[in-house]
Amino acid sequence: DVQLQASGGGLVQAGGSLRLSCAASGFIFDDYSIAWYRQAPGKEREGILCISSREGITYYSDSVKGRFAISSDSSKNTVYLQMNRLTTEDTAIYYCGAEHNYCSSHPGYWGQGTLVTVSS
Repeated sequence: DVQLQASGGGLVQAGGSLRLSCAASGFIFDDYSIAWYRQAPGKEREGILCISSREGITYYSDSVKGRFAISSDSSKNTVYLQMNRLTTEDTAIYYCGAEHNYCSSHPGYWGQGTLVTVSS
């Protein structure tokens, strides 16, 4: 079965950095797109970034350009989200999702979220 596991969240001060990981298993890694999403308290889920061997990188959120970066390590079946210059508005549960072939705002597979809390 397709399985995704997000990890790396925690408590960080504003201006700091975190790197989240999404470990994938149960499918051919390079045949799928993997994206990062987040849901902040009281807000709807927001797409952030997606990476695909077929489409490259897709930005769902303009607000993270210059601060967040997505990358993929196929040897480890893992996608990363590097988050820099974090603000309190970045506080959210972060999820990774996967879809066959191409990036999607509604991926077919989800991992368990990891909580990022940014303190002022």
